[in-house]
Amino acid sequence: MVSKVVSKIELTKRQEQILEIVKENGPITGEHIADQLNLTRATLRPDLAILTMAGYLDARPRVGYFYTGKTSTQLLTDSLKNIHVKDYQSLPVVVNENVSVYDAIVTVFLEDVGTLFVVDKKTQLVGVLSRKDLLRASIGNKDLTSLPVHIIMTRMPNITFCRKDDLLIDVAKKLIEKQIDSIPVVKESNGGLEVIGRITKTNITKAFVALADGE
Repeated sequence: MVSKVVSKIELTKRQEQILEIVKENGPITGEHIADQLNLTRATLRPDLAILTMAGYLDARPRVGYFYTGKTSTQLLTDSLKNIHVKDYQSLPVVVNENVSVYDAIVTVFLEDVGTLFVVDKKTQLVGVLSRKDLLRASIGNKDLTSLPVHIIMTRMPNITFCRKDDLLIDVAKKLIEKQIDSIPVVKESNGGLEVIGRITKTNITKAFVALADGE
């Protein structure tokens, strides 16, 4: 999922020594690093693996280790640019455009979601329903069972959506910019857009926590 992961690791004294050796002598083999520290290659292997996975070092077969020269912030940025929507998207909650507002409210509470995606009879995305939309419709309206959701939903083309190969960081920016809680993940289908997933603020949070934990 993420080729280089940066966690909040504190380098050991030996790992710092390894970095200094590679900075001054790279490219350098693991054997030569071990010789300079008077240690065995096996002893250094875990440290070299950590430094390489974290992105501080780069390794090339039959050549040796290079110092990447990147700061922790740069490495974190690189990692964020390798996380895609498909890595963290969750299942969408979808309703038909003709269901009542009452049924939509029940669905929101039963599914414990903040946003419903509305589709037509061809299962194409035609609208989005937020909790605010449902609350606004319910105030002063006594007959929610006869009011269809397509009357109150946000319609295309005013729907923000994404695709599974989009970068998660770009979707996070959309959530902030549009001040919304959820974005549908779509794919082209039968001349329209089929909803195949969703990205929420919770998904974004899970991704960042996993990144911080080095997963």
